Amino acid sequence: MSEILLRPGAVSLAQWRAIYRGAALRLDPAAADAVLRSAQTVAAIVARGEPVYGINTGFGKLASVRIAHHDLETLQRNIVLSHAAGVGEPMPRPVVRLMLALKLASLAQGASGVQPQTLALLEAMLQYDLLPVVPCQGSVGASGDLAPLSHMAAVMIGVGEAFVGDDRLPATAALARCGLAPLTLGAKEGLALLNGTQFSTAYALAGLFEIEQVFQTALVAGALSTEAAKGSDTPFDPRIHALRRQPGQITVAALLRELMAGSAIRESHREGDMRVQDPYCLRCQPQVMGAALDVMRQAACTLETEANGVSDNPLVFTDTGEALSGGNFHAEPVAFAADMLALAICEIGSISERRTAMLVDPALSGLPAFLTPRPGLNSGFMIPQVTAAALVSENKQRAYPASVDSIPTSANQEDHVSMAAHGARRLLGMADNAANVIGIELLAAAQGCDFHAPLKSSAALEAARTLLREQVPTLQDDRYFHPDLLAATHLVRSRALVAAVAMPLPGVEMEA
Repeated sequence: MSEILLRPGAVSLAQWRAIYRGAALRLDPAAADAVLRSAQTVAAIVARGEPVYGINTGFGKLASVRIAHHDLETLQRNIVLSHAAGVGEPMPRPVVRLMLALKLASLAQGASGVQPQTLALLEAMLQYDLLPVVPCQGSVGASGDLAPLSHMAAVMIGVGEAFVGDDRLPATAALARCGLAPLTLGAKEGLALLNGTQFSTAYALAGLFEIEQVFQTALVAGALSTEAAKGSDTPFDPRIHALRRQPGQITVAALLRELMAGSAIRESHREGDMRVQDPYCLRCQPQVMGAALDVMRQAACTLETEANGVSDNPLVFTDTGEALSGGNFHAEPVAFAADMLALAICEIGSISERRTAMLVDPALSGLPAFLTPRPGLNSGFMIPQVTAAALVSENKQRAYPASVDSIPTSANQEDHVSMAAHGARRLLGMADNAANVIGIELLAAAQGCDFHAPLKSSAALEAARTLLREQVPTLQDDRYFHPDLLAATHLVRSRALVAAVAMPLPGVEMEA
């Protein structure tokens, strides 16, 4: 994986994905001049002595309190310490890494007034994989992701804990191991570090990337289920989808046609099939999965924009020497994007579970009951379908929009908040649930196709089925099912099944 050159304000979605997956990065040196000028502007504001929020005043409801010049460093240290009030389990380290990179890219745009050495420490932490221990709960997604970003900033001043490799160390020890020293924060710097949407955006991007992976495997699973049920490819005819004009629907239909092209199973029932129409879970795949793709791409566009923006407050404008207070920290765009992704992954899993339910029902699929050669003595796929149903139901409960909620904070100074943080944070768990649902469908679809031997599906789908069968043999009689589920879900999460079909599958980047 090649090193990413982080160009503030111009980082592509593919680069954010690579950083999340572990790619090394370095900050574009061209950012140095803007950062230095921004820090000089803050120094000039301090020298003038005029009250400017966050530089020489208190915070939130205490903004009217003036802070003496000799207390400015203490002010910035205190905001980090007092706001590091998160609770819950530590953030996953890949998400922390992405959060640090997002903060680095934001501060490096020269609108936050931080010193060059502050950016240098952030960059070094990423290069050494020194990742703060950040409790995952405590942000309402407005006034910035204050609590989690404070835990990040605390490590930079030698407080709290951090991971270095597999070791969890006190912050000072972690910094020392990497040859780094804690910072003394200057005017505005503490606020700049903990203000912004980088926690929510990191979680939303991580959710997007995991959901994208599940979506792509779900397309393969859906095509394989269509083959297992001896379903028709007529609903994927391009003329149908051209009339509706929905871009995602057109894309998904084309892919399903390509995945099934050359299938002997399909040809075996093209003539003389008494069934007029397939169930919706087969026939409406382009409409459902295509709509999910469109929503994912819209969310991706919002998140890519947010990742390249500056969400600090106040913002420093070097051309006029001003620091202007606004509300870029309000994460409403991220909250909406996260809600859209939650709806999409919920539906991806939901239609997958319906296909599994169809396959185990002989009245619908024409296959042996619960996909076992000897039903009754064996239960076959009876309970894996129940597991899928449980996971889908859990995702339905989690899919309730977070953005419609708000609760006043900071003595009603911050009276409307986005709830983007937990709206984004739930996405990884939802993606995990859906990955398991798709894994179960893959097992059921492959088992269904086994009953059609010696007929085979297309080359692409047979490659996917062969890969699965290398790890999970055909179910003849009941056996301990759990390892089969783990193996199938690993194929979903590892992208191995996507690679096996050897054709490009649609992702969240907009098509040209």
